[in-house]
Amino acid sequence: MPGQRIGYIRVSSLDPNPQPQLMGIQLDRIFTDKASGKDVKRPQLEELLSFARGGDTIVVHSMDRLARNLVDLRALVERLTIRGVRVEFVNEGLTFTNEDSPMANLMLSVMDSFADFERALNRERQREGITLAKARGVYRGRSKALTPDEAAELRQIAAAGEPKAGLAHKYGISRETVYQYLRTDAEPGQDNIARATDLQD
Repeated sequence: MPGQRIGYIRVSSLDPNPQPQLMGIQLDRIFTDKASGKDVKRPQLEELLSFARGGDTIVVHSMDRLARNLVDLRALVERLTIRGVRVEFVNEGLTFTNEDSPMANLMLSVMDSFADFERALNRERQREGITLAKARGVYRGRSKALTPDEAAELRQIAAAGEPKAGLAHKYGISRETVYQYLRTDAEPGQDNIARATDLQD
């Protein structure tokens, strides 16, 4: 039994008309998200990923409609094709499958290269921005994860014996950040002792 042809459409709030994207294409079902390209929360995409089965074909107008960036695109394509789902991009005229296609493998390799390029550019822009901000005297580093009251509360709970992993979960921060807050009140060398005794947390 042939699989279903499933459309995925993403439109932004500034351009809320989804019709032109897959107009004239015969589809069994369509999933539509209204979200910006940078939006992580796309409930219809998540539903589509759960709905699609091996033998199905997902049809998308263009690559930028499916993914937030090249890394996201590569991960989504692999996640689908490894399950036997075909992915078609109408605008680019590309189809990805789990078959050993030289063209598909080449395109995925190119996507990886551009993803590395994109990450390198972002890191360079970030460094340049920080350098310029420091030169203007306006760079303050990252904002504090906790308010002073929350930091004081964290130290009190830690002193009472709460595991650092539990503190990290409670305040929504990493264990390293927990240690950084505790380090501000610790004598030199005490933080290393705390780390050593905290291995069972």
